[in-house]
Amino acid sequence: MSAEQASVERMVDITRELLGSLKPDQRAVAQHAPLNDPAIEAERVRWFYTPTDHGGIPLRELTARQQSLTMQLLATGLTRHAYATVCVVMGLENVLDELEGWQVDWGRERGRDPGLYWLRVFGHPGDPLWGWRFGGHHLSVNLLLRSGRVAAVTPSFLGADPAASPMLAGLLRPLGGTEDLARTLMQGFSTAERAQALLHPVAISDIVSGNRPRVAAGDQMIHMQHLFRGPLPTPRLAALVDRIDERAEAGSGYTEDDHERLALTAQPQGIAAVDMTVEQRAVLRDLIAAYTDRSPDPVAEAHRRHYLSNRNLDLVHFAWAGDIARGQPHYYRLTGPRLLIEYDNTQRDANHAHSVWRDPSGDFGLDPLAEHRGATAH
Repeated sequence: MSAEQASVERMVDITRELLGSLKPDQRAVAQHAPLNDPAIEAERVRWFYTPTDHGGIPLRELTARQQSLTMQLLATGLTRHAYATVCVVMGLENVLDELEGWQVDWGRERGRDPGLYWLRVFGHPGDPLWGWRFGGHHLSVNLLLRSGRVAAVTPSFLGADPAASPMLAGLLRPLGGTEDLARTLMQGFSTAERAQALLHPVAISDIVSGNRPRVAAGDQMIHMQHLFRGPLPTPRLAALVDRIDERAEAGSGYTEDDHERLALTAQPQGIAAVDMTVEQRAVLRDLIAAYTDRSPDPVAEAHRRHYLSNRNLDLVHFAWAGDIARGQPHYYRLTGPRLLIEYDNTQRDANHAHSVWRDPSGDFGLDPLAEHRGATAH
């Protein structure tokens, strides 16, 4: 048995134990099956990173043992350092609650709640095709498993608000490494190279790909009002989201033309790895790994090997928008074959970060899933 198969078997065992421990009404919420039901498939590819209902059963409704099993399952889907980062992101809800004066309610009793991270299982664990999703504010982990192998691990989203928090004799920056590596690249370029890498002198206020199930050329940033599950339930909440979006847009100063300029493109933008120095390429590899390590160890190792190949790395492009000084609003993007990475730290005076890793042709395993269904049908 390969390391990848062993990892998937571990997921199967944990998920079976967890689902078996739930009451019938809880299991009906936590598990959606069969996977070939179009309505269930539509839910599987519906994902969020805002403080909305992500679908499934939340941690706060589980027993201590069930919470432990949920976190064990989450850990199987990530490298250990990615898992540690995810735990910090979840814990930041307590910090954000205090930062906002305990006042933002998001239409619920507690506005920022580390118990509001949801698990949903799709299909039956151990079947030839099944998957699971875990997510909440600033977090979305999506896995599809096929025939004992990991078929898809994207979209993968991590955010941090605050992006930097003072601690006793230190500073907490959960996504600081992914920011610093990119800035190191940008600062190391010549004046001409910086001009080539620069998409826009001012940063956009959010990632451009948003929470679309699929990304495509021409996609522009989705405004916050459309990043929630269903219509916002109350006028008060709708007004709150409007104010947040208005502040973000005012901060960037973006016009419709600016948003069009930052739209995703079919042709890579920015500076290609093939034009970088050996030292810059090493930084770029580390930056890519900061995203692809958000997957089970065997998958993360395969991605690292992939980008060790100069031929594969040469096709990756790096682009930046905004100021390059630390503490200033900025955005960057990595593109390449089956690769889209975005990072922004613009809102809340550049102290609110978003990052996402996507596979434009294979998010959620959609293309292989279609092939599997076709083979099954025949």
